Amino acid sequence: MTYRNPVPTVDMIIELMDQPQRPIILIERKNSPYGWALPGGFVDYGETVETAARREAREEVNLEIELIEQFHVYSDPSRDPRKHTLSIVFIASAKGKPTPADDAKNLRIFDLWELPENLCFDHDKIIKDYLNYRYYKFRPQLLH
Repeated sequence: MTYRNPVPTVDMIIELMDQPQRPIILIERKNSPYGWALPGGFVDYGETVETAARREAREEVNLEIELIEQFHVYSDPSRDPRKHTLSIVFIASAKGKPTPADDAKNLRIFDLWELPENLCFDHDKIIKDYLNYRYYKFRPQLLH
């Protein structure tokens, strides 16, 4: 019998601590699916999710991040059109000037009231949940 499991990924909500209002970084994806996304990627075999988050931040936005907390896990089988993934999402902080690398075509620093509409995957839901947590301390609800 062969088992198929979701593929683990990490995504980071990186708050820039040296800028007013703690804006976040989004990357414009170079590869399909196209659009804006939180920095993140696949967890390598033998790697912890924390190590994967730090590695992906270095690879995509050229920043060293501090992981503040594990925010939530998103696992809807339709969240990624390529395959069934689950994402461990971290809130992180960083200082400095991010630059795009790896599969980031571009990046921008966004204030939370001016986010783009064409977000990939389920990142619109993740960011909405993060806004509710950041401003109102409401954590995302677990599905029953």
